[in-house]
Amino acid sequence: MRYSRTLLGGGSLAALLIAAPLHAQTAASERTPTAAEAQAETPSDDKGGLSDIVVTATKRGQAQNVQDVPIAITAFGSDQLDALHARSIASLSYNVPNASLESVGTTPGYANFSIRGLGINSSIPSIDPTVGVFVDGVYLGVSAGVLFDTFDLAGVEVLRGPQGLLFGRNVTGGAVVLRTTTPSNVFHVDAKAGLSTGLEKRASISVSGPVIEDKLSAKLAVYYNDDAGWFRNDFDGRKIGGSETLIVRPALRFTPADDFELILRYEHGRIRGDGPASTNHGLFPRDSFRVNQNFRGFIRSDWDQGIAEVNVDVAFGDGKITNIAAVRALSNDAATDVDASPVTALHSRNNTEQWQFSNELRYAGTFGRFDVTSGLFYFDQDIKYAESRLLSGGALLVSGGGRQEQDTIGIFTTVDWRVLDTVTLSVGARYSTESKAVQVRSIGVGGCNLDTINCSYNFSDSKRWNGFTPRVGVQYKPTDDTMLYASFSQGFRSGGYNFRNLNPNVAPGPFDQERQDAYELGLKQQFGRVARINVAGFYNKIDGTQREFQAPFPPFGNFQVITNAADVSIKGLEGELTLTPVRGLTISAQVGYTDGQYDKILFDLNADGVIDDRDFRLKLPRLSPWSYGGSIAYETRVTDDVSADARVGANHRDAAFYNDQNTGLLNAATMVDASIGVSRGAMRLSVYGANLLNEATFGTEAPLPFFPGSTFSPLSKGRVYGVEVGYKF
Repeated sequence: MRYSRTLLGGGSLAALLIAAPLHAQTAASERTPTAAEAQAETPSDDKGGLSDIVVTATKRGQAQNVQDVPIAITAFGSDQLDALHARSIASLSYNVPNASLESVGTTPGYANFSIRGLGINSSIPSIDPTVGVFVDGVYLGVSAGVLFDTFDLAGVEVLRGPQGLLFGRNVTGGAVVLRTTTPSNVFHVDAKAGLSTGLEKRASISVSGPVIEDKLSAKLAVYYNDDAGWFRNDFDGRKIGGSETLIVRPALRFTPADDFELILRYEHGRIRGDGPASTNHGLFPRDSFRVNQNFRGFIRSDWDQGIAEVNVDVAFGDGKITNIAAVRALSNDAATDVDASPVTALHSRNNTEQWQFSNELRYAGTFGRFDVTSGLFYFDQDIKYAESRLLSGGALLVSGGGRQEQDTIGIFTTVDWRVLDTVTLSVGARYSTESKAVQVRSIGVGGCNLDTINCSYNFSDSKRWNGFTPRVGVQYKPTDDTMLYASFSQGFRSGGYNFRNLNPNVAPGPFDQERQDAYELGLKQQFGRVARINVAGFYNKIDGTQREFQAPFPPFGNFQVITNAADVSIKGLEGELTLTPVRGLTISAQVGYTDGQYDKILFDLNADGVIDDRDFRLKLPRLSPWSYGGSIAYETRVTDDVSADARVGANHRDAAFYNDQNTGLLNAATMVDASIGVSRGAMRLSVYGANLLNEATFGTEAPLPFFPGSTFSPLSKGRVYGVEVGYKF
């Protein structure tokens, strides 16, 4: 820990020391715009039609048109997020093919993302997610506090498939990349206020502008949300599932010369509210929103993070050096009525404290026909976790948890060689080494003090994992509007330990790393400004897949074993279409298909004492075979200063099994949303509806042993109506 804190200061200082001489010897040149600026500067076509979508996925030092990037990406700009009335990343879940971007539900705001059939099935913080979340270039080390509200965002990029080359932590499923807005040299105000079903009240404002003309600009963004709760609790007749959220996000951008940029970002977040509103399918039907809890639960979450980003244009290779140093501290204390019933069969509380530091230093440049991106990455994390379970009508209290210190070091390089004007060959590799040292207390009487997160540890261990993940790809661009690509890449997810170990006779780890071979073919085609179509096919083989095996275990609820359960293969197709046949009219569609199977089973999945054909016939958890949908949007000018717009969308995702035993099922659902808006000058008024079919969905359906059909199924909101007024200047 002391080493990491020293490195924080040293990393930032090193970046400035590197930048200074490079800046001194670099000839003045026009600075490459950042992704946020590039997106803001991409105007809509005066003649109508599609606008360019820019992304930062390849870390080339500048924003790129998504049609020029040989990766399956779904990207949302700030205007698209506004049009969708997306309140969190989960709001985008049904708009991305072969993806589920939702909460596990045990703890509010705890992400449980799955892409192309790869996801985790637990809220244990010692488990590395298969889908990484990166905010302003910084990897979030735990999934707690990830599903925060999507205000002040310049863009969201969802990368499908393993991202084991350019991104800081290797992730086998994909990456969700969030970019907050950057302070601008032009005075800018973006303010919103709204009401929606609940009653939910929210307001946000972002003010940005110059402090010293062309040298120093600043931003202050503030968000407040007061949600009284969408659900009503049968137990006491009161609203449940409410919360109060405050986020403050100041930033500075210093540009003393055209070839130097320093961006300082800070964020403070605070959430106070109820635990999850959960239904029990032993009491209510699967399409019901009824809740009957004798314990409301709670969430108390606080986080602070600081990011220092330095960008320096250099003459060497006409390139750019980027250094991103960041610190994040999270405190997340939550309690849940897990039995989801009017008796005290299982009430849980978990308390997590996490501290992380990361530093990424990279170079991107061009040498004739060669584009080079190379870098070094360091990540250090300290997690303290404790949980308790109140059982048997309150007669039994057990607790357990763990502490983990880990560090990751990575080095990566990729080279794009333009062999011909139409053909580019890409070759790259990453080497990662990751160590974890843990102390664990198996769950039992007197295991941990939840307030201080101090435990009487009865297990300690440490281990290091190493991974080499190459990538080879080829691109063929016969025209500026057509790109065909093919790639092979490998993914690596390190092993780890189980903080939720219930049986003291079973060691809490380590489970081993998992490795992935991924093949992808794709076509990106644009037809002028009228239509855009992207299609990809993939085949992934994952060896040593990490699974969180769960089984009912009275009176404790569930026990969980984390192990390398199987070798699996997953294949599929996905496509996205955007069409603008006439001015103001935009038609969008998306479709995804995924099929998975077990190739080799290493663990008795259905717990019948033998590995046989019945295990192989089980379906992979969190894998929905089909996802598809689309939207129609129309905008027209009513008068010289008044315009009107309308949008309707419908997106479907098939049912998926929740767990490896296939004893829990996540509902199929079709999400229908619509909105109507009127704008006059800088003002905009919109009315919208979400989940108009009132579909009951939940991110978990964990079977429980308390009575026949008993489950823990934390609910997402049903039908929501809202109104919002906005001002942009």
